[in-house]
Order: sequence, then structure tokens, then C-alpha cells
Amino acid sequence: MLNAPDKRRALQAYEQILDMILGGRAHPGELITERRLAEALEMSRTPVRDALLMLEAEGLLIRQGSRGLQVKQMRIEDYMDALQIRLLLEPAVARLAAGRLAAEDIAPLRARLAEILAGAGPHPADRAQVRDVDEDLHGLIADAARNPQLSQIIRTLRRQTQMFDLRSMPERLRDSCNEHLAILDALAAGDGEAAERAMTAHLGRVRDSIIQRLAG
Repeated sequence: MLNAPDKRRALQAYEQILDMILGGRAHPGELITERRLAEALEMSRTPVRDALLMLEAEGLLIRQGSRGLQVKQMRIEDYMDALQIRLLLEPAVARLAAGRLAAEDIAPLRARLAEILAGAGPHPADRAQVRDVDEDLHGLIADAARNPQLSQIIRTLRRQTQMFDLRSMPERLRDSCNEHLAILDALAAGDGEAAERAMTAHLGRVRDSIIQRLAG
């Protein structure tokens, strides 16, 4: 078992490698080697190795024998399957979260979304901000269910669907912000049914946008 300092270093490496994957700096199909990553992150190989094991467990990296680990090439079928499971789980979790979240948890997220909407454009910086808020909002809701196993399942599914995000659908930026605001409004009001409907609508619109893009 990792001690506290080792765990912190592994989590730091994990966050940096995850950002490389989700930010498109590590491309699907690309081989990831422990040594090169350690040099790039200016870390020892031990925390990098631990981080890679975490990402492999989440399904973002696939082991290729002696060649090392490869960034998963997410097929659209994999993406839609994961999104379908999210549609089953996250609305129910949003219902549970209503009334359990403090105003001081909700207000900063609402302020960040309003700030993005005030100057939103199809720029990488804007998309990165929305992705960060999306991560914080969905993570906060998952944790509010007070079921660590359920929370981890949702986070893993989200990791897999984040590989097909606003980089692929920049036109979703403003809609995504407004959908998140609707979820936050319901949570702030303690209205579980409204929170469930808002989460269902949000994930459903993500799914429909993907289908339209594929058909178009």
C-alpha cells in the first residue's frame, strides 16, 4: 500500500497524464512508455507507474504486452454503451444529491458557468474551462450519493466518454453550460425530480448530438 507522500505523487502524475489524454496531447493508439513519461513530467518512475496502473484500471490505457501501454482507441460503440449506462445511473444520483449539497458548493460552479457564457466562443480555452466545470459538477453530484462504489463507477464511465467531448462538438459549448445551470438550479432548490429530469435531458442531448454528427 502506498504511503501518503507516494500517493500524492502518484495522483499528481495521474492528473497530468489524464490531462494529456483528454486534452489530445496523447493521441488514441499512441504508445505510452513509463520512462519517457517520467522524463517529460520530471518525476521518478514509481509514481508514473502507479498512475499508469490507475489509468489502465479505468480503461483509458490498454496493455500491449512488452510494448507497454496504449491510449485506448475509443470506438463510437464503446462511447455510446458507456453513455447509456450513465443515463441509467446519473439521473438517479442527481435525485439523491438534491438537498444534500450546500449552497457554498453550488454557487462557485454557477459563477464559473456564468463567466464562461459571458465570453464563450469556440476556443480551446473555453472548451477546457467547460470540461473542468463538467468534471467538478458531475464529481460533486456523484460524491453526494454517499456511495463510494457508485461514485467510482460513474467517474470511470465519465473518463471513457470524456474522450469524445467538446473538442469533437464545439457547438455544444453554450448548450452544455445552460444544461449544467439547469441541473444546479434544481439541486439548489432541493428538487430531486427536477434534478433527475435535468440530468436526463443533459445526457440525452449529448447522445443526440453525437448521433446527429455521425449521421451528418
